[in-house]
Amino acid sequence: MDGAAPFGRLLTAMATAFDDDGHVDLDATARIAVHLVEHGNDGVVVSGTTGESPTTTVEEDVQILQAVKDAVGDRAHVIAGVGTNATAHSVELARQAAKVGVDGMLLVTPYYNKPSQAGVLHHFRSVVEAADLPVMLYDVPGRTVTRISLETYEAIRRWDTVVAVKDATGDLPGASRLVDMGYAVYSGDDAATLGCLAYGACGLVSVVGHAAGSQLKAMIEAFLRGDHAEALRLHQTLTPAFDAVMGVPNYGATTAKATLQLLGVLDNRNVRGPLVPLTDDEVDALRAGLAASGLL
Repeated sequence: MDGAAPFGRLLTAMATAFDDDGHVDLDATARIAVHLVEHGNDGVVVSGTTGESPTTTVEEDVQILQAVKDAVGDRAHVIAGVGTNATAHSVELARQAAKVGVDGMLLVTPYYNKPSQAGVLHHFRSVVEAADLPVMLYDVPGRTVTRISLETYEAIRRWDTVVAVKDATGDLPGASRLVDMGYAVYSGDDAATLGCLAYGACGLVSVVGHAAGSQLKAMIEAFLRGDHAEALRLHQTLTPAFDAVMGVPNYGATTAKATLQLLGVLDNRNVRGPLVPLTDDEVDALRAGLAASGLL
């Protein structure tokens, strides 16, 4: 693993495909993973928020993970989302991921429960100790309510396997503090990536990467080689896509799947409740944003 970017520069939190009856479509899910790897992604995050992990069972999770691992082989890092709001559940997912032989785990702060920092630390420690895998913590208080404190990060930094943070806090200066602690920081917000890189981040865990993997990778690489003008140009080119995919109320898995449908990777945009698919009007707006960024 590259200590500066242990999971590569660009990863996408990939969607999970469902058929018209609501069952997981493993072949289509594998097709998404291959599409991402062939379009600039160094890795894929499986069963994260965009993968609709709160709606999938433990049995489905291992099937999804195995299908993706089989599809991409050693061409990309495969990161298993194991974060839930029940510690025992996350421990089970971590052990399952280790048996599949993935390259790491994404571990989000427990959501809904609103644990104290002591509770967050206990949860993280339990899951980290359940599997000998590199870990990327995921801090997204907009979804979890609870933010990981700097004191908690300082305590966790002593754990050898926790190497990275996906930062979706919106606090760009805070990212630099995590870098100073020794974490590899990944932007958790496509539109904020350029700013996050300026504060020391090493890469991005994307949603827009379902359509713009090659362009996002080029933007990151341009910034890191010092060509900031080119990085800004690429960012500005992608702004309509950022707005179209991430700037609407019903975003995430819904817009990712509609994007994949527009690209011909999927033949539907099915999601599981409580999400609902984009309407035709919403798809039209998404199509316009992607086209404005030259992605369609």
